[in-house]
Amino acid sequence: MRAEWSAPFSMYLMKRPAGISLRRWGGWLLPLCLFLILSLYQLSLPGLHYDEAREAGVNAMQLLQGLPVDLFRGAAIRLGRYAFPLMVQDYIGALNVYLAVPLLAAGGINVVALRLLPVLTAAATIVLTHRLAHRLGGTVAAWTAALLLAIDPSFVFWSRQGIFVTNMTALLAVAAITMTWRLARNGRRGEWIALGFLCGLGIWSKLLFIWVIGAGVAAGLAILLVYRWDRGPSFAYTLRGRLKGVDGALAVGGLLLGMAPLLIFNVQTGGTWITLFSNLGRSYYGVHNADFLHNLARRIVQLGVLLRGEHFWYLGTVASHRMAPWLMAMLVALAFAAWSVRSPRHPGTIAPLIGGIVFVALYVAQSSFTVSDLFVTHYATLLPFMMVTAGLAAGIVVRNAGRPGALAVLALVLSWAAGDLVVDVRYHRALAVTGGHSSHSDAIYELAEYLDGEADSPIVALDWGMDAPVQFLTAGRVDPVELFGYERLDAPDPGFQGRLAPYLAQPGTLYLFHPPEDTVFRGRWEALEALARNNGHRLVVERVIRERTHRPLFVIARVVPVTPRARVAPRPPLVAVLRSAPGTSGATGPPGYSAR
Repeated sequence: MRAEWSAPFSMYLMKRPAGISLRRWGGWLLPLCLFLILSLYQLSLPGLHYDEAREAGVNAMQLLQGLPVDLFRGAAIRLGRYAFPLMVQDYIGALNVYLAVPLLAAGGINVVALRLLPVLTAAATIVLTHRLAHRLGGTVAAWTAALLLAIDPSFVFWSRQGIFVTNMTALLAVAAITMTWRLARNGRRGEWIALGFLCGLGIWSKLLFIWVIGAGVAAGLAILLVYRWDRGPSFAYTLRGRLKGVDGALAVGGLLLGMAPLLIFNVQTGGTWITLFSNLGRSYYGVHNADFLHNLARRIVQLGVLLRGEHFWYLGTVASHRMAPWLMAMLVALAFAAWSVRSPRHPGTIAPLIGGIVFVALYVAQSSFTVSDLFVTHYATLLPFMMVTAGLAAGIVVRNAGRPGALAVLALVLSWAAGDLVVDVRYHRALAVTGGHSSHSDAIYELAEYLDGEADSPIVALDWGMDAPVQFLTAGRVDPVELFGYERLDAPDPGFQGRLAPYLAQPGTLYLFHPPEDTVFRGRWEALEALARNNGHRLVVERVIRERTHRPLFVIARVVPVTPRARVAPRPPLVAVLRSAPGTSGATGPPGYSAR
């Protein structure tokens, strides 16, 4: 075994895969079981997020029920009376929509069935991560990477709401890098097509997959540079021997096939290009892309936040594994130390680790430029590669430092895993009490249930985050109309009054708001209140739906005629109105579900 581990990496690539053994199966089976326990428990919590519903649930429900499909920018592939969506945002494809359809068909239109998609996606990511790490670094690397990924708090709780973070890109990224390894080993033309197709599918799934491609190319170049030290057959030699002009054409063909929906969407609307060019300097959320160093500093800080798992405040607490970044740094440092003292030093041993470090570094650097915001969720795609890097480091220490190295790796990995597991348990306990906060609160289930009983009334959403979840949770029976306008965050746009006019003429219309501290698109309450007053009416709160912590989250209001008494009464601020408005004592979960 030691001789095999010390062989050049190119020779290891050329080995045919061994048969399935209990040890290799256990390498991913145990982590997979741990992950499924942690991810499937109380899966309805936190509440259904807007992005989960908008980017998969609503369209999948509409396709399944034969309802008219809400098409982003009206773009679709039309077959007779059927319209199949291409994108759900200018930079996010409709892949999750189509993958969710069979799960909703089998499990019903509900949150658990919808969330099984990202959980299964994450499970497949664990298996592929184990396989990739095994091929690059051996058994220890594979076990370490799979275990640390499976119980990482960010991976677990993002996977439960994986449509929210588009965790499909993580699976496609690991699959693409694994296919690159297969290509270097076999060089079959079908694998060139598959690699191109996986990359194209990833770009369609979410445009940030371009960061994966850029980081992968840089990692490959770093590995080639390391192999300049090797006098024997190298990875570079192997790859050059495989590469032919027709192979590049096949890869490009696969790429175009995978991203065909994105290309068709832009032929029809130009939406992706519009978004890119309108956000080059300053993004919609206010990120100055020219201030690269400032953005990069934020991204580096987020790496620590990611590994510590301390960004899930909306689950009800902030738990943190403070040692996780240091444990990873210690593993990598020990790997370089162990390799440097071993003689002879084979490039094939250290090259994959250097490639992994370069991959992570370049991904972080590229993510400092964004058309949206510097969201930590962009690291969902990077997380498997961070764990592969940790696994490769562990494997190098064990191979080069003997029993002391094995004991050190065991202590570091078990400490890391135990700390992550404690954080997972703390989040689950908090979630069972709070049901989630803000846009992740399970109060959305009660809002949907209440509005389902008011389905005959026109319903207008005057803030972000309500219409898509309500539409999905009521299986399309309630379809709130978003009229707040996306043009401005701070105040209504000039067309706001015109959009509201037809609904002001209907006395039964319900208007949905958030309280001030949760409002995303501001000034809409005040604008509607002024419009109502100018027409001899007033805006009254009919109901307030609260989180389990009794904090107001959803405000349901109507416009009613002004009575003589109301004309002289002073108008209290919205915060005071919320304190005295009728409401609930806190949501308890979706209809028919108990989280406790």
